[in-house]
Amino acid sequence: MQPRIKFLLGGAVVLGAAGVLMAGSIKNTAVYFLTPAELQAKVVADPTIRETGVKVGARVVPGSVERDSSGKRVVFDMTDGEATYKVDYRGLIPDTFSDSVDVVVEGRLGADGVFQATTLLAKCASRYEAAPEGYKPATRASYKAAAPTTTQRLN
Repeated sequence: MQPRIKFLLGGAVVLGAAGVLMAGSIKNTAVYFLTPAELQAKVVADPTIRETGVKVGARVVPGSVERDSSGKRVVFDMTDGEATYKVDYRGLIPDTFSDSVDVVVEGRLGADGVFQATTLLAKCASRYEAAPEGYKPATRASYKAAAPTTTQRLN
């Protein structure tokens, strides 16, 4: 066999092995993204889904947020309008988290029906509103006044 053919066959084997490994790792790390109603349907169809890590996107139920005094734990209800789950999250709470905000939680559904979240993402508003009428940004003038001119030296 010619050396060139051996080289091409070896390269094909290496690329094939790399492709198989990449496909296997993607399959193992894939996480489902569900709504609460979809999660509820999956639990009814297959109760072992409780042991699987899932992502759930929903809205926080107004008035259901209970914050721990340490600031590192929050319990709240999330819903999509059809199904509701209680969520228990321990960790750093996003600044944009509040009542009625859209959230994405990642974790596992416990046997008691409480979603034990390991990740909490709060969606922020994607629109900007105009400043109220009569609003005057007083800080701009002070920023300009504090900025050094080209003749001033910075120490």
